[in-house]
Amino acid sequence: MSYLEHFNLTEQPFRLTPDPSFVYWSKQHARAKAYMESTIWLADGFVIITGDIGSGKTTLLQSFLTELDDDVVYAVVSQTQLSPKQFLQAILIEFGFKPYDKGKVELLDMLNMFLIEQYSQGKKVVLIIDEAQNLARKVLEEVRMLSGIETHKEKVLRIILAGQPELKEKIDSPGLEQLMQRVRLRFHLGPLDRREMQEYIEHRLAVAGNTNNELFEDEAYDAIFRYTGGVPRLVNTLCDTALLCAFADGKSALGVDDIMASINELGWQEYGAMTGTSPKLPRLNVKSGEAGHVMQFELRSKGKSLSVQSFPAGRVIVGRSPGNDIYIKSKFVSRQHAQLIGDDYGCVVEDLQSTNGMLIDDKPFKKRRLSDGDVIKLGIHELVYTDLRSSTDVEDTQNRAETAPYEAENDDDDLDPEETVVVGE
Repeated sequence: MSYLEHFNLTEQPFRLTPDPSFVYWSKQHARAKAYMESTIWLADGFVIITGDIGSGKTTLLQSFLTELDDDVVYAVVSQTQLSPKQFLQAILIEFGFKPYDKGKVELLDMLNMFLIEQYSQGKKVVLIIDEAQNLARKVLEEVRMLSGIETHKEKVLRIILAGQPELKEKIDSPGLEQLMQRVRLRFHLGPLDRREMQEYIEHRLAVAGNTNNELFEDEAYDAIFRYTGGVPRLVNTLCDTALLCAFADGKSALGVDDIMASINELGWQEYGAMTGTSPKLPRLNVKSGEAGHVMQFELRSKGKSLSVQSFPAGRVIVGRSPGNDIYIKSKFVSRQHAQLIGDDYGCVVEDLQSTNGMLIDDKPFKKRRLSDGDVIKLGIHELVYTDLRSSTDVEDTQNRAETAPYEAENDDDDLDPEETVVVGE
């Protein structure tokens, strides 16, 4: 059985090559396309589209081109590390000329005559320059000059520049003010948000033949977003790898463990660690507990509640060393077993290369953003997480925290001697 048959797919859903049939129209992609379409009906259309690597610029351009009417003539220049003369030659080649032995003046004359001829025939001409961040300043000056070609009524060349964020910096730099004044619209494509990313994945799966929306478990989407930041190309890479791993393991649905196995295969870090930025998670916008405490952990063992502690935002260390914030004297717990990091979006738990690891829902993990009520297993002990910012009974949880040390010292008679638990202040 093949990879596609196993998951009831008719084609690969996460190929990296741009394919307009798979395009997902997020709100910002739809707006960027509308800006490009405006170049057709605006006689002086000059649009700049920027976006990070893998944000979908090329796919967007291809989708735009497939929908152009017959009265539109276009040229696409993607090789942009050119001299001014080579740049003019590249444009004319796209329009069907063979300008190899011509000088610059002849090239300009050929292009000017072509544009006037197309205008007289009722045609609209669009020049699209991809990877425009690589254009030299002298070539950008040629772009400015071309944007000024006009008849006695209107300009005859529409221009779309697409490139990475460096293009914006280059256009805004001193000396290019005249070019900037010609630009009518600008738009920057950012990563997808968490909801859009899930819709993007489900859309591509549906186009590829799978429509039940159950191939990826809900928590798997959280892990995908954490490691891709919503960048479409990274999402494609991770999802394709995860499907291959799940296929090799004979699984019909993908969970967090499959995503994390794929992360290990790829050798990735979280998106924030790779880029110095964080994905745009929903920010918690509710009141914290007393003294600014935002997270609470109830420690349990063998069904008994041993203690309850709460902490402000920041770093909390769990382990069997007495100096840890949560001190557990147990042979199953490493000296520094894990860290709990409270931030504006909740809490992240990360294994500190412990011997026995951790489980949530009986699944091992290395790093994970917690949901309210998650139970972290460390040997025979459990830590139950409560987000105090979403709790409706903050006062009660604080009272429980204040009595926790006494409860911990008096409720461990049924524990194995080697499993005595002490919770530090």
